[in-house]
Amino acid sequence: MSDLAERRIRVVRDHMHLETVYDWDGVIATFAGHPRYEMSTGQVFDGEASVRGYFNASRSVFPDQGNEVIAIAHTGNTVLVEFWLTGTHLGEMRIGDRVIEPTGRKLRMRMAASFEFEEGSDRILVERPYYDQAAVARNIGIEL
Repeated sequence: MSDLAERRIRVVRDHMHLETVYDWDGVIATFAGHPRYEMSTGQVFDGEASVRGYFNASRSVFPDQGNEVIAIAHTGNTVLVEFWLTGTHLGEMRIGDRVIEPTGRKLRMRMAASFEFEEGSDRILVERPYYDQAAVARNIGIEL
């Protein structure tokens, strides 16, 4: 594995760890100057203010949200990660027009994310997490 691939994998591991300890400044610093999340739901959080808003909103639903890396791989300008998303449902969750009150249930759901890098760089251009909102709801005992 090349030195660049190893550095990119380290940056992604650091990025994911920083998310679990809510070090938002540290997470922002893993990006190439302009943070961006493109969610599988179609939502895009583009720029620091938008990304910080996403962090605040998602952590209000699962305030102890974390992740546990299962597998990680580097290919081209991308790092792919499979992980467990964990947390406790302690805040209101919105799915479409529906508001789901806190259940207090634990979440443990397998997910994936891709991290795209600029050619020759070890700074993230965009993170793309892949998940199904309905599967999140089912995982905490909510049928839609």
